[in-house]
Amino acid sequence: RAGLTGFSVSNLHLPDAPMPWELPARQPRRLASALEIMLDGPIGGASFNNEFGRPNIGGYFRTLEVRDVNDQSVRRRGYHKPIMLAGGIGNIREPHVHKQALPVGAKILVLGGPAMLIGLGGGAASSVGSGKSAEQLDFASVQRGNAEMQRRCQEVIDRCVALGVDNPILSIHDVGAGGLSNAVPELIEDARRGGKFELRRIPNDDPVMSPMEIWCNEAQERYVIAIEPQRLKEFEAMCQRENCPCAMIGEATAERVLRLRDGIDSADKCVVDIDMHALFGAPQQMLRDVTHDQALYPPLELATVQLAEAIDRVLHLPAVADKSFLITIGDRSVTGQITRDQMVGPWQVPVADVAVSVTGFDGVRGEAMAIGERAPLALINPAASGRMAVAEALTNIAAADVAALGDVRLSANWMAAAGEDGEEAALFDTVYAVTQEFLPQLGISVPVGKDSLSMATHAEDENGPIDVVAPVSLVVSAFAAVNDVQRTLTPEPDVAKDSELLLIDLGMGHQRLGGSALAQVYEQVGDKAPDIEAPEALCAFFSATRELIRNDTLLAYHDRSDGGLFVTLCEMAFAGRCGIEIMLRSSDQLLPHLFNEEAGVVVQVRHDRRAQFDTILKRYGLDDCTRLVARVSRRHHDVMVQVDTECVFRKPRAALHRAWAETSYRLQRLRDNPQCVEEAYDSLLDDDDPGLHASVLQTTSQTPAIAAAALGVRPCIAILREQGVNGHLEMAAAFDHAGFAAVDVTMDDLLHGRQHLDRFQGLAVCGGFSFGDVLGAGLGWAKSILLQPILEAEFREFFANPNTFALGVCNGCQMMSALRTIIPGTNLWPTFERNLSEQFEARMVMVEVLESQSILFRGMAGDRLPVVVAHGEGRTVFESVADRKCLASTGQLAMRYVDNWGTATQRYPANPNGSDGGITGVVSQDGRVTLLMPHPERIFRTLNCSWHPPDWGNYSPWFKLFENARTWIG
Repeated sequence: RAGLTGFSVSNLHLPDAPMPWELPARQPRRLASALEIMLDGPIGGASFNNEFGRPNIGGYFRTLEVRDVNDQSVRRRGYHKPIMLAGGIGNIREPHVHKQALPVGAKILVLGGPAMLIGLGGGAASSVGSGKSAEQLDFASVQRGNAEMQRRCQEVIDRCVALGVDNPILSIHDVGAGGLSNAVPELIEDARRGGKFELRRIPNDDPVMSPMEIWCNEAQERYVIAIEPQRLKEFEAMCQRENCPCAMIGEATAERVLRLRDGIDSADKCVVDIDMHALFGAPQQMLRDVTHDQALYPPLELATVQLAEAIDRVLHLPAVADKSFLITIGDRSVTGQITRDQMVGPWQVPVADVAVSVTGFDGVRGEAMAIGERAPLALINPAASGRMAVAEALTNIAAADVAALGDVRLSANWMAAAGEDGEEAALFDTVYAVTQEFLPQLGISVPVGKDSLSMATHAEDENGPIDVVAPVSLVVSAFAAVNDVQRTLTPEPDVAKDSELLLIDLGMGHQRLGGSALAQVYEQVGDKAPDIEAPEALCAFFSATRELIRNDTLLAYHDRSDGGLFVTLCEMAFAGRCGIEIMLRSSDQLLPHLFNEEAGVVVQVRHDRRAQFDTILKRYGLDDCTRLVARVSRRHHDVMVQVDTECVFRKPRAALHRAWAETSYRLQRLRDNPQCVEEAYDSLLDDDDPGLHASVLQTTSQTPAIAAAALGVRPCIAILREQGVNGHLEMAAAFDHAGFAAVDVTMDDLLHGRQHLDRFQGLAVCGGFSFGDVLGAGLGWAKSILLQPILEAEFREFFANPNTFALGVCNGCQMMSALRTIIPGTNLWPTFERNLSEQFEARMVMVEVLESQSILFRGMAGDRLPVVVAHGEGRTVFESVADRKCLASTGQLAMRYVDNWGTATQRYPANPNGSDGGITGVVSQDGRVTLLMPHPERIFRTLNCSWHPPDWGNYSPWFKLFENARTWIG
């Protein structure tokens, strides 16, 4: 799959063939089914994410299809054209905030991949309803990407940014919609310049493309960059070091004209010659003549609904159910700066409200991200759906230690079916209600956003017409700085303490069920949608929870959204593997109370802090909307619903957890290795499973060698990477904290003699996706050494030196295992092959450190610890059982997977890749070279562990591995 990310249909395009948009649409044609999209779509997103090296630590999942109340025969409301949301957060130094002025003669470069027939047509092609255009045009319009090339571009940009005020980049523009035809003019327009450019200098993988196609295609992983002429060679050297293509295509001019010359036919031929004012003159304001056509759905009919059946149906709805099938295929630990991902507690249940990262490798300040969306409500009240999306994002991000509501920034992604009856009016109403009314009342803004106005499918297949129109769909992403990432609250209740679970009801007593999960599972919509009638209460809630977090009043926190209060409490029970006793009053309406999705949160408060909690809530005027709703049980593992003293529902927590996980299980059985999926699903049955734990024989301490580092005695270690590798920063940070001078070394540095291994006492070969894994994970990297005599000799000499050590992790582990012919004492090392699950595995699992020769694990034998894994090809395969036994007898097996009881295991997911004997770490015969598939460098700080015992200090026990390396050096 990774090898096809750059494939283009332009390979089939002949010069005299008609253009794609001239080809007639062929009807009927098969559209991808919802099931295919749910199975294949996440794989594509995760694959790009993993290869690029960005952690995927939050998200949402929505399915919807209901009858259109205005057209019962054909039209449906819901999603046939899927929404894929991707976003991130970064930080920027003050000198880099504003683009710099461009001097006349500034060089304009294209950084990244070549031109291909991708994304041609832009908004005219991709932003139309599915099924309306020709199949060939649909394919050409898709903005496909190459993550490995994106990674190389990012490394170049990072190297420039690291220079601070000496950054050679004057101005930068990403290449997206419109391709270079948009990016180049905007870059020079920002500086009030013109430009002259050479079309044939643009890197191009398809020589038969026309000038228009070269200039306008939307091939991604490209940037347009302006560089001062005298720094061009310096910048090109950076690109060479990262193996990242770049090409100087022109320069800025004083004359405000854009000229694009195509010298292939004539030296004087200009294919573009246009005044910049013509390109960027004031556009006319768009005027749309629209009418309201809001559907009026009938009231819900729930009189015959039984509680037990409703619970079972709601727990299976994809928007409510376990999202593990989406989560475990995406790397969540890369960068080594993640402090809160989706997985919560010792049993790693995906119920976190907020995603949190730490700003660097020191300190506790960080960033929080959260998502809100309530699209089904737009079928009833579009404006309410927008307000509720904002409210959900805020109640999610409130679980983190954000200082104040005014610190939150929002990104709004608007989706609508423009051109459909009433949808443009609904979009206008929602935008106006959110941006002009609601957000000003909250004192926050939306500085960034995006839109897609083609959310309709009109097509025909062998079964007849397909007519699906999505409701107005606003997805709100909230971002904020975090004072202390360690104060982030999760839904995992503290079972050991006497406590109460209290609901802060921001619905102010309303219990509207319109658009809810309960309505959806009974194929209804309803006529009354949840809404925010009191924005001031939402502001007060945010302020109150800031105070409650700072004084440690709250033990756990979970927002109420999809599935309502019952699902909120169930998910807390799943995270804590405990019983929950839900308490209602006889005056409460059972179904509305348990399943309404009004804004609100459930918090766990200790008995001895209840008075303090009540005082704070009263001060903020929220005491009337706060009530006791449940208690955590240490006596049983059941979820109970009591009305006064009568029990109206009781079921084992494990049975409900299995129901909640079944949707994910069914999807994974179709997609992954069924045997692995069965083993993971069956693990939910055991109430006695102790979960992740830690058994550490020796704690980390500052050794004399590390104390010497504080005085400036820092031996050099090479942090080695190849193009595509993305785990080098956390590796460098771990060794830096342990007293080393970590030096960034690329393979290009070694090949061209800019660096030599003989100056280093240590070598760390990092994880990631060398060459995008197209040659096999790590194998191509190893071959680039073995097949080049100069490099082969340099590495052979390093490994033979008794005063050096080496560590290979993940991709680096795979690479070094293929170098065993030049590493002494490693001839029986295993290979690392495709995971038995047939998927990329990103998890926190248990491992045991074995008694071995490894210098890195001295004093750690017998330790059992949680560690993160993130790989697609990590299965340890020995040539024979005899080889494994021989390695065991010589102390060359360093680490193995164990289950939650500490027993070596082959069962999934405790053994996430099916490794022989659970072995996941090996060492050379003399102990100087260690290979590990897991990533201890990503969790050497305790705050980076998704779960950890409360008594761990600033450093996790994994830091001892890096301490040992420094101690060995002396």
